[in-house]
Amino acid sequence: MLILLPPSEGKADAGTGRRLDLTRLSLPELTPARQEVLAALIGLSGGDEAGALAALGLSVGQRGELARNARLDRATTAPAGQVYTGVLYEALDLASLPAPAQRAARRTVLISSGLWGAVRLTDRIPPYRCPIGAKLPGVGALSAYWRRALAPAMAAAAGDGPVLDLRSGAYAATWAPRGEQAGRTVTVRVLHERDTPTGPTRSVVSHFNKATKGRLVRDLLVAGARPRTAAGLVTALRDLKYTVEEQPTPAGRPRQLDVVVTEL
Repeated sequence: MLILLPPSEGKADAGTGRRLDLTRLSLPELTPARQEVLAALIGLSGGDEAGALAALGLSVGQRGELARNARLDRATTAPAGQVYTGVLYEALDLASLPAPAQRAARRTVLISSGLWGAVRLTDRIPPYRCPIGAKLPGVGALSAYWRRALAPAMAAAAGDGPVLDLRSGAYAATWAPRGEQAGRTVTVRVLHERDTPTGPTRSVVSHFNKATKGRLVRDLLVAGARPRTAAGLVTALRDLKYTVEEQPTPAGRPRQLDVVVTEL
């Protein structure tokens, strides 16, 4: 099984170990693309401040992010699983997983990134700011850039097992499984159900979405779930007592699931 996660905007303040070495990252076929994006981001962040802030969607009060980006090539690093600190990763709580679940996480999880393309939890990266919606000089729109660069590497990483795709829309657009591989892919939408005077209503709430996805991955890892098919993955989620509703899915497209929650 391959589990695809989005990155988080929240990140650790600094790395704790050796400097960045792109050649040590997983999916080494992405090294040339990573080098190009990294160089473009460093150049942008060290240039015109107003233009860089606009390109990266930052406010004037976040100009410190530019200074950090400008020295990424010599920054200290930490495992990606420690660098990302947002709601999903708080709920996943990697550090507290039992040893077998941690080994499974290292083996099965890939995190999408506007800067790195995709990394594993153990890949050592520095904190950075580079949203997938950014346009970098010489590189252009990152979503389109990674859509071209990622396809072979992601298809190989997915192999012949099921894929649980929990990425947000912008990151999901960087790689979409095709053909038979799409049929083995499951996407998840989290719906918050609550009672109202006129009856139950459902809505998508960002915090519920992220926290539930983190807990869902944690529960699968702790349970030692090793489904061999998309149907087996759906069964595993139901066995973990998640309320799962399958949506009609056209042939050749990933299976779409609604996970319904009533509380965090």
